[in-house]
Amino acid sequence: MAAPFRLLLVEDEAFIRELVVTLCGEKGVEVTAVADGRAALRAARESRFDLVLLDIVLPALDGITVCRLLKADAATRHVPVYMLSARVREADRDAASRAGADGYLEKPFRAAALHALLAKHRPPAAP
Repeated sequence: MAAPFRLLLVEDEAFIRELVVTLCGEKGVEVTAVADGRAALRAARESRFDLVLLDIVLPALDGITVCRLLKADAATRHVPVYMLSARVREADRDAASRAGADGYLEKPFRAAALHALLAKHRPPAAP
């Protein structure tokens, strides 16, 4: 049996955390959800993840800094990081890109967009 696809969700809004957990659960994705940047770094050091969804505006440590630290660490630099944010200015996208983000998912988002992102990074099922 293949290991489950694991997502680290870093989001300070409880409603969005619950929504993403529910939508990911529909696709059999195992989600670890944390509410701040420091907790995200701890989780990333303690467990293996296949994908990170990371808000920009977070308590304790902002998402751009978290992304930069994840991409600078040999243990986590290979993990795709997508910013999940309502901040849609070009400057925010540029800052995310400079920090090493692999993409951007705008809030509010559609379930189909999240499911497409999961499908893009999930390895194909074994025959």
